[in-house]
Amino acid sequence: MDSPLPDARAFSAELLDWYGRSKRDLPWRRTRDPYAIWISEIMLQQTRVTAAIPYYERFLSRFPSFESLAAAGESDLLAHWAGLGYYYRARNMQKAAQTMVRAGKFPETYEHIRELTGVGDYTAAAVASIAFGLPHAVVDGNVFRVLSRVSNDSSDILSTEGKRRFASMAGALLPRDSPGDYNQALMELGATVCLPKNPQCLVCPVAGLCAARKEGRQHELPVKNKPQRFAVEHRTLYWIERGKELLVWQRPPDSRLMPGFWELPEAEQIGTPDHCHSIGMFRHTITVHNYRFEVMSAAPPRVSGPCRWISFAELSSLPVSTIFKKAQRIVSKRTQAAVATGA
Repeated sequence: MDSPLPDARAFSAELLDWYGRSKRDLPWRRTRDPYAIWISEIMLQQTRVTAAIPYYERFLSRFPSFESLAAAGESDLLAHWAGLGYYYRARNMQKAAQTMVRAGKFPETYEHIRELTGVGDYTAAAVASIAFGLPHAVVDGNVFRVLSRVSNDSSDILSTEGKRRFASMAGALLPRDSPGDYNQALMELGATVCLPKNPQCLVCPVAGLCAARKEGRQHELPVKNKPQRFAVEHRTLYWIERGKELLVWQRPPDSRLMPGFWELPEAEQIGTPDHCHSIGMFRHTITVHNYRFEVMSAAPPRVSGPCRWISFAELSSLPVSTIFKKAQRIVSKRTQAAVATGA
């Protein structure tokens, strides 16, 4: 049987004391600027903290305000987002920044932040609480895990009812006088101590309040009942050079995935070219799709379809996909190996 929540005051006091002593020094925690905090939250949606830091610093250096982001050219914007994936996020951010320009300021309430393009409940709550001190609880995977264990609740965190249940718990435990630090502390606990497979209970600041630990169930929670089925797909990319140029194509503006990004051609663009030789292979996973790409060198095709010859110098400043970059690394390694062996 599931246990009730711990005393909210005791729980938040222990958690905030630990956070004050042990929190990681992250660049977005050194500011109360809502724009900078918003940028970090969007980046962290699909990116690990350590990986996001250099992107965050470079992005803010180039776009230090919502005005500069709103006025950015598409290629410039995508080039500074390249590597983070899910490129619709960058476009949504620019639309939101343009909304701020029209309003003349960053929105200052949860409801108005939530209305921004690309902003959901979690991001709105995070920005509202951290930047403005507003009492809105954040709920993400880390929070679900902590609350499931603290309350010894076996509700499925991926179900609608489970999400609703844990969101209600998060709101009940939220201290109204320090919601921003508390939200960050709860997420920090899930990210660094209350880990998915190996919870560090011996150093957990709220271990004495954790009902699952008392029952020895911390390794059983949270409950996730969603089977993952990966579809495997084999594809071929063609690396076709002509002097100092490479044959590539650009995704159209209305493309569902990464509009405006440059890609290597496949048979769909140029058919099957002549004189093909395998350079190497790599894997790439997107959600439940597991791709296996083979990179082939080939002779220039007679008909290039939607492709264009672009110089390597120009390509270095254009937005290219992660798949393109992985293929480029395969080619670079093969070239370096050939030079080393004198082939």
